[in-house]
Amino acid sequence: MNVMKKMTLPKLLNILLPILFGILFLYVWEKNGLHYLMGLKKYQLPVPSQIAKALADNKTQLLSNARYTTAEALIGLIIGSLIGFFTAVMATVFPKWGYGGLTVLSAFNAVPIVALSPVMNNWFGMGMGSKIAVVVVTAMAAMAFNAYRGLNDLKPFSLDLMASYAATRREVFFLLRLPNSIPNILTALKISTTSSMIAAIVSEFFASYAGIGFELSNALKTAKMPLAWAYITVAAIIGIALHFIVSLVETYALKWHVSQK
Repeated sequence: MNVMKKMTLPKLLNILLPILFGILFLYVWEKNGLHYLMGLKKYQLPVPSQIAKALADNKTQLLSNARYTTAEALIGLIIGSLIGFFTAVMATVFPKWGYGGLTVLSAFNAVPIVALSPVMNNWFGMGMGSKIAVVVVTAMAAMAFNAYRGLNDLKPFSLDLMASYAATRREVFFLLRLPNSIPNILTALKISTTSSMIAAIVSEFFASYAGIGFELSNALKTAKMPLAWAYITVAAIIGIALHFIVSLVETYALKWHVSQK
């Protein structure tokens, strides 16, 4: 009761309106409204009830492949984020040559996943390693550029204040630059959680033994559209869950930041 009393009307609407819109959207979809608007047949776009049945009938298979793809995405995300952050630190501490690392990551980021995946499959084989490598390349740039901005986009008086206290470069980094970069790091993670899942799934399309992308490709080839959309639904749920986890960490870790006021 106390929670409901504290919740204002705008906050309540922010929760209820998306839920109501989602329910309405699913109802229109179930009643073939999307098929009518887009000129699609039912076998081209299954309705939610068919997708729900495919989810229930294949839950063991779906969970197994979801774990496989999520592991690829998370391992690649962690490695790529660490490389990106280290590159940003080097570009900050040693700007004369470290900034070249950001240029290299920018070049890697310009390579499309569909071009990168066959190369990595050729290098690391059809197993999990090649998919992780694709995710690493995808995650590096977002972390590097966001972290670099956070480490260097400081308030004008802050460096002067640290200099007035005769702070060393180490103290400036750990007491000023690093705390200032935390919001940017979390922003990079929110971007990379979804892009990492996409990279892992797309790379599985080309060559793999398991995973959401592998099974999705097989389902499309055999015209099992409800099963294909069940895999798409699982991938979307995982992406939303990972994004929500990072957002939750951001809420509690940045209570001091102006974005959380």
